[in-house]
Amino acid sequence: MSWDPRNLYQLSRKKLFSPKQRTRFQFMWKAKRDTRGYHDANITERRWLRMFKPQLPTLNMKLDDKAKHPNTASLMYACMERRMDFIVFRSHFASSIWMARQMIVHGKVKLNGQKHPFPSHTVKDGDIVTVDPEAVVTLRPSKESKELRFSALPFQQPWMFIPEYLEVNYNTCSAVFLREPVTRPNSTEVPSPYPPEFHSLAFEYYFRRGRTRK
Repeated sequence: MSWDPRNLYQLSRKKLFSPKQRTRFQFMWKAKRDTRGYHDANITERRWLRMFKPQLPTLNMKLDDKAKHPNTASLMYACMERRMDFIVFRSHFASSIWMARQMIVHGKVKLNGQKHPFPSHTVKDGDIVTVDPEAVVTLRPSKESKELRFSALPFQQPWMFIPEYLEVNYNTCSAVFLREPVTRPNSTEVPSPYPPEFHSLAFEYYFRRGRTRK
Protein backbone atom coordinates (compact mmCIF):
# COMPACT_ATOMS: atom_id res chain seq x y z
CA MET A 1 0.00 0.00 0.00
CA SER A 2 1.63 3.18 -1.23
CA TRP A 3 0.90 6.46 -3.00
CA ASP A 4 3.79 5.74 -5.34
CA PRO A 5 2.69 6.16 -8.99
CA ARG A 6 4.32 2.84 -9.88
CA ASN A 7 2.08 1.11 -7.38
CA LEU A 8 -1.02 2.73 -8.88
CA TYR A 9 0.14 1.76 -12.35
CA GLN A 10 0.62 -1.88 -11.39
CA LEU A 11 -2.78 -2.01 -9.68
CA SER A 12 -4.51 -0.54 -12.73
CA ARG A 13 -2.96 -3.13 -15.05
CA LYS A 14 -3.41 -6.16 -12.79
CA LYS A 15 -5.77 -8.83 -14.09
CA LEU A 16 -7.74 -10.97 -11.70
CA PHE A 17 -7.27 -14.19 -13.64
CA SER A 18 -5.13 -15.54 -16.43
CA PRO A 19 -6.30 -17.82 -19.27
CA LYS A 20 -3.71 -20.33 -18.06
CA GLN A 21 -5.57 -20.74 -14.78
CA ARG A 22 -8.30 -23.32 -15.20
CA THR A 23 -8.70 -25.20 -11.92
CA ARG A 24 -10.41 -23.81 -8.83
CA PHE A 25 -7.26 -24.32 -6.79
CA GLN A 26 -5.35 -22.08 -9.21
CA PHE A 27 -8.04 -19.42 -8.83
CA MET A 28 -7.90 -19.66 -5.03
CA TRP A 29 -4.10 -19.59 -4.93
CA LYS A 30 -3.89 -16.47 -7.11
CA ALA A 31 -6.58 -14.76 -5.04
CA LYS A 32 -4.75 -15.43 -1.78
CA ARG A 33 -1.42 -14.33 -3.32
CA ASP A 34 -2.75 -11.04 -4.68
CA THR A 35 -4.89 -10.09 -1.69
CA ARG A 36 -2.13 -10.92 0.77
CA GLY A 37 0.36 -8.99 -1.35
CA TYR A 38 -1.82 -5.92 -0.94
CA HIS A 39 -3.05 -6.26 2.65
CA ASP A 40 -0.10 -7.84 4.48
CA ALA A 41 2.96 -8.00 2.23
CA ASN A 42 5.47 -8.21 5.10
CA ILE A 43 3.71 -10.85 7.20
CA THR A 44 4.87 -14.43 6.91
CA GLU A 45 2.48 -17.21 5.95
CA ARG A 46 2.90 -18.91 9.32
CA ARG A 47 2.02 -15.73 11.21
CA TRP A 48 -0.99 -15.04 9.00
CA LEU A 49 -2.29 -18.57 9.61
CA ARG A 50 -2.30 -17.79 13.33
CA MET A 51 -4.24 -14.58 12.66
CA PHE A 52 -6.72 -16.06 10.21
CA LYS A 53 -10.27 -16.40 11.55
CA PRO A 54 -12.42 -19.04 9.82
CA GLN A 55 -15.58 -17.60 11.45
CA LEU A 56 -16.75 -14.65 9.41
CA PRO A 57 -19.06 -12.00 10.93
CA THR A 58 -22.74 -12.04 10.08
CA LEU A 59 -24.19 -9.59 7.59
CA ASN A 60 -25.04 -6.14 8.92
CA MET A 61 -28.62 -6.19 7.66
CA LYS A 62 -32.26 -6.53 8.72
CA LEU A 63 -34.48 -9.46 7.83
CA ASP A 64 -36.58 -7.38 5.46
CA ASP A 65 -33.59 -5.60 3.94
CA LYS A 66 -33.64 -6.10 0.17
CA ALA A 67 -30.31 -4.35 -0.43
CA LYS A 68 -27.56 -6.65 -1.60
CA HIS A 69 -24.57 -6.98 0.71
CA PRO A 70 -21.15 -8.07 -0.53
CA ASN A 71 -19.69 -11.42 0.44
CA THR A 72 -18.51 -11.27 4.06
CA ALA A 73 -15.25 -12.89 2.95
CA SER A 74 -14.25 -9.32 2.02
CA LEU A 75 -13.74 -8.84 5.78
CA MET A 76 -11.12 -11.58 6.11
CA TYR A 77 -8.39 -8.91 6.44
CA ALA A 78 -10.41 -6.74 8.83
CA CYS A 79 -8.14 -7.72 11.71
CA MET A 80 -5.26 -5.99 9.91
CA GLU A 81 -7.06 -2.64 10.12
CA ARG A 82 -6.49 -2.63 13.89
CA ARG A 83 -2.72 -2.48 13.45
CA MET A 84 -1.07 0.85 14.30
CA ASP A 85 0.77 1.04 10.99
CA PHE A 86 -2.48 0.52 9.06
CA ILE A 87 -4.23 3.24 11.06
CA VAL A 88 -1.42 5.75 10.39
CA PHE A 89 -1.58 4.99 6.66
CA ARG A 90 -5.38 4.96 6.40
CA SER A 91 -5.45 8.35 8.17
CA HIS A 92 -3.16 9.84 5.47
CA PHE A 93 -0.36 10.64 7.90
CA ALA A 94 2.06 8.51 5.84
CA SER A 95 2.38 7.94 2.10
CA SER A 96 2.95 4.19 2.43
CA ILE A 97 2.56 1.40 4.95
CA TRP A 98 6.36 1.17 5.17
CA MET A 99 6.67 4.87 5.98
CA ALA A 100 4.03 4.42 8.68
CA ARG A 101 6.05 1.60 10.23
CA GLN A 102 9.19 3.71 10.19
CA MET A 103 7.39 6.60 11.91
CA ILE A 104 6.15 4.28 14.66
CA VAL A 105 9.55 2.66 15.24
CA HIS A 106 11.21 6.10 15.46
CA GLY A 107 8.82 7.25 18.16
CA LYS A 108 6.80 9.67 16.04
CA VAL A 109 3.50 7.98 16.91
CA LYS A 110 1.78 7.70 20.29
CA LEU A 111 -0.96 5.36 21.46
CA ASN A 112 -3.26 6.93 24.06
CA GLY A 113 -0.59 9.55 24.81
CA GLN A 114 2.28 7.08 25.23
CA LYS A 115 5.02 6.17 22.79
CA HIS A 116 4.46 2.69 21.43
CA PRO A 117 7.16 1.68 18.91
CA PHE A 118 5.43 -1.48 17.71
CA PRO A 119 3.84 -1.19 14.24
CA SER A 120 2.07 -4.56 14.52
CA HIS A 121 0.30 -3.70 17.76
CA THR A 122 -3.47 -4.10 17.43
CA VAL A 123 -5.52 -1.36 19.04
CA LYS A 124 -8.84 -1.64 20.89
CA ASP A 125 -12.07 0.18 20.18
CA GLY A 126 -11.72 3.77 21.32
CA ASP A 127 -7.90 3.87 21.29
CA ILE A 128 -6.35 7.13 20.08
CA VAL A 129 -3.33 7.18 17.76
CA THR A 130 -1.49 10.51 17.62
CA VAL A 131 1.24 11.46 15.15
CA ASP A 132 3.93 14.13 15.48
CA PRO A 133 2.82 16.90 13.03
CA GLU A 134 6.38 17.36 11.77
CA ALA A 135 6.43 13.72 10.66
CA VAL A 136 3.19 13.92 8.65
CA VAL A 137 4.05 13.63 4.97
CA THR A 138 1.48 16.19 3.76
CA LEU A 139 2.40 18.94 6.23
CA ARG A 140 5.10 21.40 5.19
CA PRO A 141 6.27 24.69 6.76
CA SER A 142 5.15 27.77 4.86
CA LYS A 143 7.64 30.26 3.43
CA GLU A 144 6.27 33.12 5.51
CA SER A 145 6.37 31.31 8.87
CA LYS A 146 7.20 28.02 10.53
CA GLU A 147 3.52 27.11 10.65
CA LEU A 148 2.79 23.75 9.06
CA ARG A 149 0.33 23.76 6.17
CA PHE A 150 -1.23 21.05 4.06
CA SER A 151 0.64 20.34 0.83
CA ALA A 152 -0.88 17.77 -1.51
CA LEU A 153 1.39 15.13 -3.00
CA PRO A 154 1.18 13.77 -6.56
CA PHE A 155 -0.96 10.67 -7.09
CA GLN A 156 -2.42 10.69 -3.58
CA GLN A 157 -6.00 11.41 -4.66
CA PRO A 158 -7.06 7.72 -5.12
CA TRP A 159 -6.21 7.14 -1.45
CA MET A 160 -7.85 10.27 -0.02
CA PHE A 161 -10.80 8.71 1.75
CA ILE A 162 -11.34 7.86 5.40
CA PRO A 163 -12.87 4.51 6.35
CA GLU A 164 -15.96 4.77 8.52
CA TYR A 165 -14.36 2.85 11.37
CA LEU A 166 -11.84 5.68 11.86
CA GLU A 167 -12.41 9.20 13.17
CA VAL A 168 -9.52 11.43 12.09
CA ASN A 169 -8.78 14.92 13.40
CA TYR A 170 -6.22 16.71 11.23
CA ASN A 171 -5.99 19.67 13.62
CA THR A 172 -4.46 17.44 16.28
CA CYS A 173 -3.02 14.79 13.87
CA SER A 174 -4.86 12.04 15.68
CA ALA A 175 -7.17 9.16 14.80
CA VAL A 176 -9.63 7.17 16.90
CA PHE A 177 -10.35 3.54 16.07
CA LEU A 178 -14.11 3.29 16.52
CA ARG A 179 -14.99 -0.33 15.77
CA GLU A 180 -14.37 -3.37 13.59
CA PRO A 181 -15.06 -2.89 9.85
CA VAL A 182 -18.41 -4.20 8.60
CA THR A 183 -20.21 -4.67 5.30
CA ARG A 184 -22.85 -2.28 4.04
CA PRO A 185 -25.31 -2.42 1.13
CA ASN A 186 -23.26 -2.77 -2.07
CA SER A 187 -19.97 -2.02 -0.28
CA THR A 188 -17.51 -3.20 2.33
CA GLU A 189 -15.58 -0.98 4.75
CA VAL A 190 -12.22 -2.71 4.28
CA PRO A 191 -10.45 -0.77 1.50
CA SER A 192 -9.22 -3.05 -1.27
CA PRO A 193 -8.65 -2.85 -5.03
CA TYR A 194 -10.08 -6.36 -5.37
CA PRO A 195 -13.81 -7.28 -5.45
CA PRO A 196 -15.45 -9.29 -2.64
CA GLU A 197 -15.74 -12.35 -4.90
CA PHE A 198 -11.94 -12.37 -5.25
CA HIS A 199 -11.59 -12.22 -1.47
CA SER A 200 -13.99 -15.15 -1.12
CA LEU A 201 -11.61 -17.32 -3.16
CA ALA A 202 -8.71 -16.33 -0.90
CA PHE A 203 -10.82 -17.11 2.15
CA GLU A 204 -11.75 -20.52 0.74
CA TYR A 205 -8.05 -21.29 0.19
CA TYR A 206 -7.22 -20.76 3.87
CA PHE A 207 -10.45 -22.33 5.09
CA ARG A 208 -9.65 -25.53 3.21
CA ARG A 209 -6.26 -25.72 4.83
CA GLY A 210 -8.02 -26.28 8.12
CA ARG A 211 -5.68 -24.01 10.04
CA THR A 212 -7.21 -21.90 12.80
CA ARG A 213 -5.83 -19.27 15.08
CA LYS A 214 -4.48 -20.69 18.30
